[in-house]
Amino acid sequence: MEALERGHRVSFVAMDTLLHLLKTQDITRTSQARMRRILGSDLVIIDDLMFMAMDKNESNIFFQFINKLYDQSSIILTSNKGPEEWGELLGDPAITTAILDRILHKSEVIQLSGDSFRLKHRETIFGNF
Repeated sequence: MEALERGHRVSFVAMDTLLHLLKTQDITRTSQARMRRILGSDLVIIDDLMFMAMDKNESNIFFQFINKLYDQSSIILTSNKGPEEWGELLGDPAITTAILDRILHKSEVIQLSGDSFRLKHRETIFGNF
């Protein structure tokens, strides 16, 4: 919110949506326009990174995307997996290393722990775990 208030261009995209956009940007105008907006952002927030395994093609296009953002935009990633677990989900050690090299080069890693924020407010439905 602070980046927006300071006049920065910010894009928020879920990882599954990002992969869809990356795969379809060469064939649909909607995806092209959304990717131009994301790549033109000062801050890109990618939600639920590594929530699902990627095939080699997806890993490659994700690397190309991160490489384009590197040194031109700030990136915030949310993930339920630590970087040490990304290799198995990206499926290629070389691509994983290249992605992590760019992401972690000038970053701050913040690890959160505790109860799920979403479930915390749903105790009336699910009871105590």
